[in-house]
Formats: sequence, C-alpha cells, structure tokens
Amino acid sequence: MSNGGDDRSEHELRVSKIRNGTVIDHINGGQALNVLAILGIDGSEGEEISVGMNVPSDRLARKDIVKVEGRELSQDEVDVLSLIAPDATINIVREYDVVEKHRVERPDVVVGVLSCPNDGCISTGEEPVDSRFEVVDDGVRCSYCGTIVREGIASLIET
Repeated sequence: MSNGGDDRSEHELRVSKIRNGTVIDHINGGQALNVLAILGIDGSEGEEISVGMNVPSDRLARKDIVKVEGRELSQDEVDVLSLIAPDATINIVREYDVVEKHRVERPDVVVGVLSCPNDGCISTGEEPVDSRFEVVDDGVRCSYCGTIVREGIASLIET
C-alpha cells in the first residue's frame, strides 16, 4: 500500500548525527574497514564510530560511510585515504553542523606513511630514510626501488 508520495524516507540510512568530528562519505563499497585501519581506529580507545557499508549511493553503485566523533583528520591521513577512497568526501562537523566539506585529492607523493613491501629496499632497512612513494594512476611506486603496489595499499600503512 502506497501513500502516493516518495517512500524513500522509509528506506534511508539512519545513522545518528555526530556533534563534533569527521564524516567520510562516498567511500568505495567495502573499503570502510581499510579506512578505519588507515586512521588507526580499532575501537580500543573508546572512539564513537558509525560505519555504513555497501549502502545505496547516487554517485557510486554502493558506498561506505564512516563517522568518527571527536576527531578531525590530518592532511597526511587524508592523503593516504585518497589512495583507497579516491571519490571520498570529507565533512568536518562542529556542533552538529558541517563547517567544511571537500573531496579528497590524490597527492603526487606520500612520504613516511607507507612501508615498501620490498625487503631489499633501502627504506625498509636500518638506514634513516623515510619511505617515499609516487602516486601513479593505478597505485603507488616506491621512489627508491621502483616497486609498484596496486592492491593491498592499506596493509602497507605505517603505524
């Protein structure tokens, strides 16, 4: 039985608003847990987190959404996030209002945030060298040894 109006409101995602923090929206479906890993969030410190996975989206077929109460992301976190969620939008919320909204932008280079999977790379040894990866169309390339990583980037994040 229809009420003749739009029934969409009965089917919308219901996730509570956050007072202060960050909403990461338009994450590619299935990537929310990798986003939490990038941010170093596992719930052990009592963070208030809302996660929606594989929900309907106008821009993407399915999307994930992550809301983190009491935390605003650093530029380094946003840069790495852009590698696995290139279509994401970052909303900064203060007193329940979105005060900043921007799309992630893929950087040209990420330094000191990923570890090279090549055990022979100078950046993985005892040398005092920060890792450095150039961002390419389909992944990242180590600036020292040339190793290209296309999948599993989240597992290389230095914690």
